[in-house]
Amino acid sequence: MTMNTRKLGSQGLEVSAIGLGCMGMSQSYGPADEAESIATLHRSIELGCTFLDTAEVYGPFTNEDLLGRALVGKRDQVTIATKFGFKIGDGARLSGTDSRPEHIREVVEASLKRLRTDHIDLLYQHRVDRAVPIEDVAGAVGDLVKQGKVRFFGLSEAGVDTIRRAHATFPVSALQSEYSLWERNLEQDVIPRIRALGIGLVPFSPLGRGFLTGEVKRAEDYPEDDFRRNDPRYQGENYDANVAAAQIVRDIATTKGAKPGQIALAWLLHKGDDLVPIPGTKRRTYLEENIASAAIALDATQMQALDDALAPDKIAGPRYGERMMTLVDR
Repeated sequence: MTMNTRKLGSQGLEVSAIGLGCMGMSQSYGPADEAESIATLHRSIELGCTFLDTAEVYGPFTNEDLLGRALVGKRDQVTIATKFGFKIGDGARLSGTDSRPEHIREVVEASLKRLRTDHIDLLYQHRVDRAVPIEDVAGAVGDLVKQGKVRFFGLSEAGVDTIRRAHATFPVSALQSEYSLWERNLEQDVIPRIRALGIGLVPFSPLGRGFLTGEVKRAEDYPEDDFRRNDPRYQGENYDANVAAAQIVRDIATTKGAKPGQIALAWLLHKGDDLVPIPGTKRRTYLEENIASAAIALDATQMQALDDALAPDKIAGPRYGERMMTLVDR
């Protein structure tokens, strides 16, 4: 299988049509398995899924280091996206946001060392820092682009005003935000705005943190170190309502001879060629399933059925707990 490519934004960034979210290789979804994670990265490159997404905060730090070691001799075959913007305190604890220009420069130097490279292909502000004007952030990244340490600028979970102001200062190539059948908050305002500005979209959690794969359990049935234990949509009555809403994904998967997660990814890919989902996995089996979704065709009737069954008012519970939602710029 040869993976097609897509353009993100109007500045020349071209990436594989599906990317690989690497966060779970280091945290959030159960214990790490470094050998399998590295094998998954190598298999991803073999299959042409070469858009790799990491961040300094994943681990923290260990995910970038893992990629750096896995990509020795393969750096020129991949597009690496990483992120800055958090304050990481003692004990690797997050203690707020920090997008001061001097901090951005420090983070980039450290990320380059961990990634064992001389440039970052796509550098995102991980979350909007309300204490630092976005113009200062965009200007700092623009300087790094001029120095050759960064190729393209991105934002994550930014709202329309932030996007507009950043883009006016230095061109934004991509917005990374949660978007899937399960989370449609971008459709009304954000997607029309970024399309008008010529900015691509990189949906993270395109499988609803696993919910759309059909292989889900209640929050309390996951291990203590699994992110989903605290996900409101996996809890109590929300879980029951969401399982019912997602039945359409399983039904269409059956008719197509596919897995539910493949239908969820195919739905996203049909939403526009300026959109590149980054499903996360640390296992080759799931990687291969995700990549195969690019070959699945959905007709207009199937797309409409999915749109309707998983409309925002059919999903029960907020996508994050209260503390995490304070970091979303909406």
